Amino acid sequence: MASAARAAATAASAVAPAAAPPTTHAVHEKLSKGPSKIGALIFTLVLIGALIFIGTSIARDLADIRLGSAWPYALLGIALLVALGFEFVNGFHDTANAVATVIYTHSLDPQVAVVWSGFWNFAGVVTSTGAVAFGIVSLLPVELILQVGSSAGFAMVFALLVAAIWWNLGTWWFGLPASSSHTLIGSIIGVGIANQLMNARTGTSGVDWTQAANIGRSLLLSPVFGFALAATLFGLMKAIIKDRQLYEAPKGAEPPPWWIRGMLMVTCTGVSFFHGSNDGQKGMGLIMLILIGTVPTTYALNHAVTARQTQDFIAVSEQTANTLSKYVSRSAVTGDPREDVTEYIRTREFKPNTMLALRELVNGIGTEMALFKELKNVPQEHVRNFRNDMYVASEAMRLMQKSGKPAMAPADAAVLKNYKGHIDRATRFIPLWVKVAVALALGLGTMVGWKRIVVTVGEKIGRDHLTYAQGAAAEITAMATIGAADWFGLPVSTTHVRGGNDGGEPLRAAMGYGAKFADGLGVDAAGGDDVIGILVLGLPTVILDGNPRIPASP
Repeated sequence: MASAARAAATAASAVAPAAAPPTTHAVHEKLSKGPSKIGALIFTLVLIGALIFIGTSIARDLADIRLGSAWPYALLGIALLVALGFEFVNGFHDTANAVATVIYTHSLDPQVAVVWSGFWNFAGVVTSTGAVAFGIVSLLPVELILQVGSSAGFAMVFALLVAAIWWNLGTWWFGLPASSSHTLIGSIIGVGIANQLMNARTGTSGVDWTQAANIGRSLLLSPVFGFALAATLFGLMKAIIKDRQLYEAPKGAEPPPWWIRGMLMVTCTGVSFFHGSNDGQKGMGLIMLILIGTVPTTYALNHAVTARQTQDFIAVSEQTANTLSKYVSRSAVTGDPREDVTEYIRTREFKPNTMLALRELVNGIGTEMALFKELKNVPQEHVRNFRNDMYVASEAMRLMQKSGKPAMAPADAAVLKNYKGHIDRATRFIPLWVKVAVALALGLGTMVGWKRIVVTVGEKIGRDHLTYAQGAAAEITAMATIGAADWFGLPVSTTHVRGGNDGGEPLRAAMGYGAKFADGLGVDAAGGDDVIGILVLGLPTVILDGNPRIPASP
């Protein structure tokens, strides 16, 4: 009997789950604590101040606008809530990734880490350029962008945002770190495919596959780049820095030595800032489309462009028209210049009439600008068409520059690039209140949902606890990767880019795994399978879910 009891006990102990290490117990105690009263008061004051700023900014922008009924205002409010809802859910995932390392190494208490990360996310959002935002918008079908105020335009925006929110909420509920970048881009591709299928006979465009391929490469190659760079950086650290503490996992609940703690806080700060600068832009472009569709008089054109800049634009328009004349075929004929240029953007086929149509479009923009003097003086009934002319001209020049057709002398190409810069300054802008609203939505999302993802990233993916050096190598790589992508106007997934405690989602995991690979440690395939599955299934799922019943464009 005794031997049988001992055998049973032995068998039970063999199948019983291993006890969590002391470090994990200590982290759980900290995670269970609520925010301090002072912290809650400060956050409340910041929230109230931000809401007041957003409200007064919108009221000031709409003070002189008469939309005729309450419906446009209601539609604007609903659309903004949905768009900010996407950023709110985005905060569940990505900002939580930025703080996992400092929390699980006891470098910062969880509540302090989340507030610290939120502050630098806010700074990143506010100082962002908008290049990523408008790069994502350029994936959308051109005719839906030009008619964003129509029923088809609003169906597009609502469909892709609802699909993205649905997927992000589902993955968050199960504690799975998913990529908001893949989610949003997959939704946009789904909308483009649906638009093509539903309007096949009209020849409308589907997806800008060239731009999609560029963005896809940035999302696909970033994990490979992150893996290699993190492994290389970790190897260099081992060769140069000989302090053994750097290569040990956290012990108990004690914080690491001050210099290691400082290094991890710096890397957390950098990842948070660049997350805001890159990831925070992903909803901004869609918010601007909503504003342009509902209140074009205020938001279609940048009223901050000065009279002096306007005069410069008029002169540059004349110079550009003269430059384009060099490449106009004598046999070229055009009826509607904007329609001909839009056809080029839609089909990517350069025809003899394309250059003539573009020249006439540039001439028309310059002539009208000379009449209006300043962008804020453009009459309400002309704003939408004037902006559309500018947008089409800018996109056509971007495609010509990328394709190299027609071949141009370097000096002439520089003239077109200068003109495009002037147009983009007039049409591709993001008001400060939009940036503050996005930062606020991200911050609120982090406050509500950060724990689920932090626990997954910190405990359920890796087989071995990352050492301080592995976490630092992964996060330094994350800063470099996201910062470079932001510089080139390419969206990357912070979820994929950041490497932290125990690996992470595809790129995030790649850097954590890269550091572990360099240190000769293994990774937990069972834990990583769920995360990688999210990447594999996520993009197709939101593509299918983002296929709305888009009404035919008028």
